[in-house]
Amino acid sequence: QVQFAESGGGLVQAGGSLRLSCTVSGRILDTDAIGWYRQTPGKQRELVAGIRSGGILDYADSVKGRFTISRDNAKNTVHLQMNSLKPEDTAVYYCNGGTNYLKLRYYWGQGTQVTVSS
Repeated sequence: QVQFAESGGGLVQAGGSLRLSCTVSGRILDTDAIGWYRQTPGKQRELVAGIRSGGILDYADSVKGRFTISRDNAKNTVHLQMNSLKPEDTAVYYCNGGTNYLKLRYYWGQGTQVTVSS
């Protein structure tokens, strides 16, 4: 069974940086798209950044130029480098994968809380 474990969240001031890690246990398909998602209370989970087959990177408009997603296949880990953080980036961040960013195959992990103070 595939499991995702997110880590690296914390409290940071606006303008600061954090690096999130998603460690994948179990085998996922090489063709799977892997995404970082975030959710705030009362709102739907939204895609923040993702990697598709062929190494294609995708970013939400709100994080372009500030966030960078990377995948380390040898370590079964996906990272999200977050720079120039804003209070509106405050959320619980999750990772997951599937055929595409909407057709996810796996259960959600516990997520990691990111809080950006103004």
